[in-house]
Amino acid sequence: MSVTPFHLAFPVHDLATARRFYLETLGCEAGRAADTWFDFSLFGHQMSAHLREGGAHGGGSGAVDGTDVPIPHFGVVLTMEQWKSFAERLEATPGIDWICKPMVRFAGEPGEQATLFVRDPSGNALEFKGFASFDTIFAA
Repeated sequence: MSVTPFHLAFPVHDLATARRFYLETLGCEAGRAADTWFDFSLFGHQMSAHLREGGAHGGGSGAVDGTDVPIPHFGVVLTMEQWKSFAERLEATPGIDWICKPMVRFAGEPGEQATLFVRDPSGNALEFKGFASFDTIFAA
């Protein structure tokens, strides 16, 4: 599977705090910036954090494999090795706003995946998934 990078613009209530979270806590690479926004690479995808009073606005949750997950949320799919390393780093980082700690979903099924959910300082929900094979991302 060949995937091109996606672009997502999302709201944050404080650019400096968001920048520290995405660049230092999550380890993203910095891109362009202005007074009201900054770009960064989230595992190769172009993200744009835009200053908006109040930050994110929650929308509720939905059940997935017996776990409530925040709606909306965004994130990235990683190899299982990348995911394990990333999850271990986050678990060792104080102050992470966990929604769902690292776990395996759909165990033993075609779409088995590791997942974790965190909130950024503006309340945006992020999911990071790990797959043993990207060929099973859409397995039913």
